[in-house]
Amino acid sequence: MLKTTSALASRRHMLKAAGLVIGAAAASHLGIKRASAASYPERPIKIIVPFAAAGPTDIMARILAQGLGSALGGNIIVENKPGAGGNIGIGYAAHAAADGYTLLLVSTAYVVNPSLYARIPYDPYKDFAPITELGSTPNSIMVTPRLNINSIAELIARARANPGELNWASPGAGTTPHLSGEFLKIVGGIEMTHVPFNGAAPAIQALLAGTTQVAVSALPPVLPFAQSGEIKVLAVTSANRWPGLPDVPTMVELGYKDFTAETAQFLFAPAATAPDIVEKLSAKSMEVLKTPSVVEQLRVNGYEVTAAGSQALRKRLEVEIPKWRDIISKAGIKPV
Repeated sequence: MLKTTSALASRRHMLKAAGLVIGAAAASHLGIKRASAASYPERPIKIIVPFAAAGPTDIMARILAQGLGSALGGNIIVENKPGAGGNIGIGYAAHAAADGYTLLLVSTAYVVNPSLYARIPYDPYKDFAPITELGSTPNSIMVTPRLNINSIAELIARARANPGELNWASPGAGTTPHLSGEFLKIVGGIEMTHVPFNGAAPAIQALLAGTTQVAVSALPPVLPFAQSGEIKVLAVTSANRWPGLPDVPTMVELGYKDFTAETAQFLFAPAATAPDIVEKLSAKSMEVLKTPSVVEQLRVNGYEVTAAGSQALRKRLEVEIPKWRDIISKAGIKPV
């Protein structure tokens, strides 16, 4: 059984705080007049990112905001609301005014959290209107070079020889990097001490500082440090090698045939947002995502563009939510 309950339980007080934030946002529903797509946007749009700045979701949001703002002829502001595995920011956005001026850009946490927490401040099926599936990135398993480990085999050997001695960082309990790290522990038959953070950026900083010796994160914020040699990436969890790290093997190559896991990014609006505005946002987002310069910018930052529209995203939710529920149940992780 995976030992994750204590890490998740430590976030209960953060969810209580989320209720206060959500209550304030919900009040803004009163008196809202729906905007029309023809005149939209007439003022700045805010994209809520429920994780820390400089993490993979934040990177995607800032690249998209620049292009989408130009495509819409308006300004887009990215606002980070991290905490509780993403629940604080997701809950805030769920109860924001449904006028098209508050959007949510979120990772796979959106479909994982309903199975990790007994109570979450949003209904993944009812509280949001899907806009676009944006892109995905593999997770990366990495170490500090000071550990003098150069392969997954060496990491497993060190961890087996010293059970529980190595600390490993993740962007938070229940994220796909966290679940990837737990899967590594299972397939390797090893014990390491999990140290969850409120996003990939602080997890990577802990690795750079030597607070932890190992980390698992989505690829985007890792690439600059991997390319500079400050971090040693031992493997990625995609089916194929990442072009920007051609010498780094996949876990599949290393003999772990079922070890694939990606962190996807999605764009949503509050559920009652006018359908014509949702349609406009979806069309403009996909237009931006298919621009060669944006595709290259995202690739350089560790993302593969998927650019699927609102209906495709809705269908993905219907598959992903029960899929992760089954994985988490089989892993023995109990909701808190």
